[in-house]
Amino acid sequence: MTPRLVSPAEAVESLRGKVHQKWADAVCAALGVGGPVTFSVPLRPGVSTGSAVARIGYRAWHEWHMRWREFAARHPVDALVVRKPLSVQGLTDDYPATLVADLDEAVALLSAAGSSPPDIARARTLASSLQAAGGVLTPANVRAVHQLGADDAEVLLNAVAWLRQHPDASAWTARQLPVPGMHTKWLDTHGTLLRDVADRDVRQEVRQRPAVLHLTYVDPGHIASGRRRHDAWTTGDTHDIAYRPRIVLVVENRDSRLWFPPVRDTIVVEGGGHAAAALLANVPWIRAADHIVYWGDIDADGYAILDRFRAALAEPAPDGAPPKPVTSILMDATDLHRYGHHGVNHDKAGRLIKPSSARLTQLTEAEATAYDTIATEGPTRFRRIEQEAIPLADAATRLRAFISE
Repeated sequence: MTPRLVSPAEAVESLRGKVHQKWADAVCAALGVGGPVTFSVPLRPGVSTGSAVARIGYRAWHEWHMRWREFAARHPVDALVVRKPLSVQGLTDDYPATLVADLDEAVALLSAAGSSPPDIARARTLASSLQAAGGVLTPANVRAVHQLGADDAEVLLNAVAWLRQHPDASAWTARQLPVPGMHTKWLDTHGTLLRDVADRDVRQEVRQRPAVLHLTYVDPGHIASGRRRHDAWTTGDTHDIAYRPRIVLVVENRDSRLWFPPVRDTIVVEGGGHAAAALLANVPWIRAADHIVYWGDIDADGYAILDRFRAALAEPAPDGAPPKPVTSILMDATDLHRYGHHGVNHDKAGRLIKPSSARLTQLTEAEATAYDTIATEGPTRFRRIEQEAIPLADAATRLRAFISE
């Protein structure tokens, strides 16, 4: 080991890192979960003999010793510094060897040195409350709960206690759970953390909503019959669609569905964003179509939805229906340049659209080129071409060309 002298500033910085890594373990240990945790920093690693001091230099040794004396004078940490005897130039004395502290001592030292340690008092209160509510106490859970705001932390504790009192949650949907303080979309954001601390995934227990698809019939013969053009299909219901399509076109925007031009043997389905994969992939009449086509925004989300949709349909359906390929229209590199004059860089709230770091494995080469150009890191003229900006006549022409091919 190379002899080295650690200054007070370096020791405090090292202690700060150790506290950051292990404070949650120490909080859990105080509540009987895990072994005791102490924080230690060696102050003179490799310096245990006078010859090691000589190699460092007596002047450097003296300056280091003085710094620790000054530090001890400014901060009441004498009890934290473990001293060990060392003979230097024939004189033996006790010199600083290790900085050792429990969690409270370490936090006090960091605060006195101007650092900002975690709010340990709040962490202990939350950990104790979590344990009392019957939650799973682990360092990872304590960290995650500690990161919540006060309101969300209270809801989490309420939810853990409620689940302990209600072993069966199947009478409610995810948005109906009568947990005090829980708003209807709270589980969307915090469901994974609740699963971890409650050791129970209530999202899998609650009553699931049936899938509802909004669709438009665009077959010319059906339109000429005067029957309804717009419909909804619900899983588990008794009604059926007006005709079995050869082509199912999934679009992301309502306007694109409602006014899509006539195309033979086709039904246009309004997708559900990122939820479309699970929702649409298991609909029997969609799987039964000769061709499934996707058309979405030319942006990071549009390609991510296409990627997920393809992946879902690449697996057999629960009813045994075989995998199904998905073709896209108006989403390749050629389309990116053809409609580039519609490109934008800001979202509907006026915020700059950020690049995506997602790795999408289900895209074709042409789609991947467009995705890399518009969505990932690096300079680009624009980040999004919205589906509504592309003329529906162009989309219908492209779809008819695909059918002909």
